[in-house]
Amino acid sequence: MAARGWGRLLGGLRGGRGPGPAWGRRASSYPALSAQAAREPAAFWGPRARGALQWDAPFHTVWDCDLRAGRVGWFLGGRLNVSVNCLDRHVQKSPESVALIWERDEPGTEVKITYRELLETTCRLANTLKRHGVCRGDRVAIYMPVSPLAVAAMLACARIGAVHTVVFAGFSAESLAGRINDAKCKVVVTFNQGLRGGRVVELKKIVDQAVKSCPTVQCVLVAHRTDNKVPMGDLDVPLEQEMAKEAPECAPESMDSEDMLFTLYTSGSTGTPKGLVHTQAGYLLYAALTHKLVFDYQPGDVFGCVADIGWITGHSYVVYGPLCNGATSVLFESTPVYPDPGRYWETVQRLKINQFYGAPTAVRLLLKYGDSWVKKYDRSSLRTLGSVGEPINHEAWEWLHTVVGDSRCVLVDTWWQTETGGICIAPRPSEEGAEILPGMAMRPFFGIVPTLMDEKGNVVEGGDVSGALCISQAWPGMARTIYGDHQRFIEAYFSPYPGYYFTGDGAYRTRSGYYQITGRMDDVINISGHRLGTAEIEDAMANHPAVPETAVIGYPHDIKGEAAFAFIVLKEDIGDVDAVVSELKLAVATKIAKYAVPDQILVVKRLPKTRSGKVMRRLLRKIITNRAHDLGDTTTLEDPSVITEILSALERHRAQQAAAK
Repeated sequence: MAARGWGRLLGGLRGGRGPGPAWGRRASSYPALSAQAAREPAAFWGPRARGALQWDAPFHTVWDCDLRAGRVGWFLGGRLNVSVNCLDRHVQKSPESVALIWERDEPGTEVKITYRELLETTCRLANTLKRHGVCRGDRVAIYMPVSPLAVAAMLACARIGAVHTVVFAGFSAESLAGRINDAKCKVVVTFNQGLRGGRVVELKKIVDQAVKSCPTVQCVLVAHRTDNKVPMGDLDVPLEQEMAKEAPECAPESMDSEDMLFTLYTSGSTGTPKGLVHTQAGYLLYAALTHKLVFDYQPGDVFGCVADIGWITGHSYVVYGPLCNGATSVLFESTPVYPDPGRYWETVQRLKINQFYGAPTAVRLLLKYGDSWVKKYDRSSLRTLGSVGEPINHEAWEWLHTVVGDSRCVLVDTWWQTETGGICIAPRPSEEGAEILPGMAMRPFFGIVPTLMDEKGNVVEGGDVSGALCISQAWPGMARTIYGDHQRFIEAYFSPYPGYYFTGDGAYRTRSGYYQITGRMDDVINISGHRLGTAEIEDAMANHPAVPETAVIGYPHDIKGEAAFAFIVLKEDIGDVDAVVSELKLAVATKIAKYAVPDQILVVKRLPKTRSGKVMRRLLRKIITNRAHDLGDTTTLEDPSVITEILSALERHRAQQAAAK
């Protein structure tokens, strides 16, 4: 972000003037600002929006929101262009600053892209989209791995007022087609092939299959990641050749604050994906401000978020937040273990990364390989470590903090969702040097007002309490609707607790007022009348040194109503498995209660995960309730053969149980 803009923003945050440290010297700054954002949203957000963003026309109303009706509007009357805020204003001041460092799949072959280069690429791509019939308001599907061209495609849509829907480049043709059809996309942008972990991914072949059933698609723009030729059909246009013909300037569309910026699909409990809609100004401001303050981003830092752009984390903390702030953002195309388990840390050393933001599932995976892969590399550039995507268990937190961060880096366990647009609860920002508790998101960000609800819809007051996590006040970054189905939006998020946004998660509030996420409410089991988050049982077992990963599922039980079934992955070379199982039962009984001990514990080689690392508990639930014949869509699994492995292990487990009886 322009230094002057942040100077004003931070001056406003401190209540002082001019640039300076992110927090004032007064210890009351964080509580005072939190109170102001909760009590006077217009007074808090208005000056920050004016100072942090470049506007074509000023807004006349800071906010107009009614959560009861599912109506959310911010910075009304204002007009701006997101790509101008992410590119042009930085190019004016510092055109040769590095915007992106593309850490390609091939180790040690990073490519640096300046803000000037990214703006020119974006404009050429924007002009190409226009030449192929894309107008303001049209939807464009982007089916590409993490790459500068994918970022340029997102920003090109923003520049001309088109709406992008990025589909993770690991989804099947069926999943891709479903999203294209729901959004009624006019154009698809893709690569001939992708590279990940040394493997070639046939992206164009998947798009070819998908668009056969997509009547709205008028053209497919095909870029080239490899030199391999792929068949080109009637709809297909070679992207780089088309871009070369276009001018490197493109006049930006002036967009209303509440015009659509993008849709992003997330899975719903009904199984049909929801196209969540994010809009222009509020989303951009929230992504930029959380990026700056949660991670202590300083000008000149290299920000390393290793998420895929197909997920909201990639949208907010690879693309929009960092680029709005004028940062250098790392694009990580590979995997944590390619070519070896030192990949992340070798990259940190080579690129001198200052903030590292990744998923607990990757941390748990790397933990299995030991400390030597980490200690082999110089990580002294790191100042902030971040965790995202799921609650992080204690062992993974401690390993990330002590081994990766040498016990000197700030570790922020962040809680947020596709729906929230940006980080909502995290240990930072806070008062200077405030405590951070392991495995806990802790502090609400400015303008986030959490409320815990009981089963009857009553507010739960005080500390040392649990409940359904709701948010009682709108914030700029939140989703505005589900594309084409506002009623579903209201029913999913605002009807369960009228007047509140319902997150779908459960949370525990400590006596000090800190928040710990206990897991999805639909991952809560009821054992003999005791409500229990499966994440709590998982956490208790994952503290065992031999157990890097666990997944706990509730299943029907004749006497208890429900019981817990635990799937566990063991580290290699564990001799006495029965001893480990006994220790795990004792650990759960000790940490939670005897009633929480899983009735069954099954050792498996690995858990069924999506390509983003999320454990597909729905499939595990079907397997243990003898519905393996009806698993539904498994196309998002990283490796579908894991199902056969688990079924074989379960069969052996049941045979042993029967023999013992």
